[in-house]
Amino acid sequence: MSRYRLSPTPAQEQVLAEHCGHARFVWNLAIEQHAHWKPGRKSGPGFAEQCRQLTQARAEFEWLRGGSIVVQQQALKDFAQAMANFFGKAHRKPTWRKRGQGEGFRIVAVKAGDVRRVSRNVGEVRVAKVGWVRFRWSRAVPGGVKSYRITRDHAGRWHVAFAAIPQPIPAPKTGEVVGVDRGVAVSAALSTGELLVVPTLRDMEKARLLRLLRKLARAKRGSNRRSKVKQAIAKLKARETNRRKDWVEKTSTDLARRFDVIAVEDLKVGYMTRSAKGTLEAPGRNVRQKAGLNRGILAAGWGLLVRRLEHKAPGRVWKIDPRYTSQTCNACKHTARESRESQALFLCVACGWRDNADINAAKNIRDTAVGHTVAARGGAPSGGPVNREPQRDLLLVG
Repeated sequence: MSRYRLSPTPAQEQVLAEHCGHARFVWNLAIEQHAHWKPGRKSGPGFAEQCRQLTQARAEFEWLRGGSIVVQQQALKDFAQAMANFFGKAHRKPTWRKRGQGEGFRIVAVKAGDVRRVSRNVGEVRVAKVGWVRFRWSRAVPGGVKSYRITRDHAGRWHVAFAAIPQPIPAPKTGEVVGVDRGVAVSAALSTGELLVVPTLRDMEKARLLRLLRKLARAKRGSNRRSKVKQAIAKLKARETNRRKDWVEKTSTDLARRFDVIAVEDLKVGYMTRSAKGTLEAPGRNVRQKAGLNRGILAAGWGLLVRRLEHKAPGRVWKIDPRYTSQTCNACKHTARESRESQALFLCVACGWRDNADINAAKNIRDTAVGHTVAARGGAPSGGPVNREPQRDLLLVG
């Protein structure tokens, strides 16, 4: 997806908001229909039947008929695809959509003339029932666009994302392998000795966010003051999210260009960031500490970094077993929990090797990947980098 910032006029923004409401309404109706299904009952209506029901509903309700049939039918199409992904165990079950959360709709069957460039920094996209809406031409729009999605975030900003398959970044063909250790204090430590940290809110922004949160706690629910405070908080949160995404894009591109093989720990981020609150019968322990750790993991962009690496360097991203990578000395390979003296210091109790703990773990990850590469080619595993181009089919080993 290539995303751009939309700049609709107030009149256009009103119609876009109506499209979002119609898409949300149709989606939630589909959710309600399938919520009544139980084993032994007749299955819920499929996409074709729901489209016929939508036609009947548009004939009966004028407010629904005034919207775009393309937007409403596509919401049903997206729901059908979401259910197929759920039954195929590729995604979680679709849930209700709430007003102000995840607002958006999709337009398909886009023609060649529906996206055009107006000036150096301004482009336009044709939207059903809206007309030409301007967006910031921050980079070239990918060719052959067949569909796009318009969204509105918590901060009230509109974006358009064009669906396109990006071209992978070619390997440098130097034979270099890098290990990447992800953490909370240091977002990504490389086996080359580099320590990379996701940029967050500045001190002044953090102080302002704290003041706004206190103000929100005192504001009356449903008041205009509360809505304004929530809008200000959303803008700060969106700024932090944008910085994290920008860091991920730049870091993943840099790694894909510099190294032939990128080795990362095979971490189940979804399981690691689950809540520890438990249930009434079996309440969890250290819930606040676990919640803080979860926020730190998500703020470091662990999952997003690996996902973008796999997009930009397909077949060149290795997932390594994370067990004992932080407790093993990279110099003598002795494993001991006591060697990890602190979050930042690794001091081997066997040979006295001293290094940054995260960098030491990244080197172990790199060496494991190198060993798998050499073994796959029929040679003896070694601890140094492979001085020839890794083969694409061999990169799937391990």
